[in-house]
Amino acid sequence: MDYYWFFQVILIFLVGTFILRIGGRKSISQMTIPQTIVMIGLGSLLIQPITGKGLLATFIAAFIIIILMVLTEYLQVKVDFFENIFSGKSIIVIENGKLNIKNMKKIRMTVDKLETRLRQAGISSIEDVKYATIEVSGQLGYELKEDKKPLTVGEFKSLINEIMINSNVKFEVKKNIENNIFEELNNKKFESNENEP
Repeated sequence: MDYYWFFQVILIFLVGTFILRIGGRKSISQMTIPQTIVMIGLGSLLIQPITGKGLLATFIAAFIIIILMVLTEYLQVKVDFFENIFSGKSIIVIENGKLNIKNMKKIRMTVDKLETRLRQAGISSIEDVKYATIEVSGQLGYELKEDKKPLTVGEFKSLINEIMINSNVKFEVKKNIENNIFEELNNKKFESNENEP
């Protein structure tokens, strides 16, 4: 039996991974129609050398590709070097409200495309962004500047407490136990309503 195809499968996996890395960091949903066609075409093209070897060879080839995929994912988790080779790292595209043009050129992203991503995230100005990254998955990650972040419940409560302390205002919350249906359950005191049947 000719085992040459076995090494072809390993080579196809490595070269295919490298080619797809060159292709860019976009998920299928973010690809244009031509990019999707190219990726599908690449898959067919890469597998051609082992076609025509029979059903068993096809199953073994598929199994080897799956094992290689699992192995590379395991290596990426264990060794940073392999993560850089197979997946890459997040790329910073905005720093302190300024575009990082050098990094944008590396990932072939135009300002218009970045602005589209920012608008989709509800960000109206590049200057509002402290950091923005294009993740390995192609998604946009960002952190807003301190004065542009939305107010959280914790911050709101802290602000109210500060106002109350500074103005010496005391609020008394009166609980109406008679009308509080949750308090009624806690006390196991159920009152019947005369209007009920």
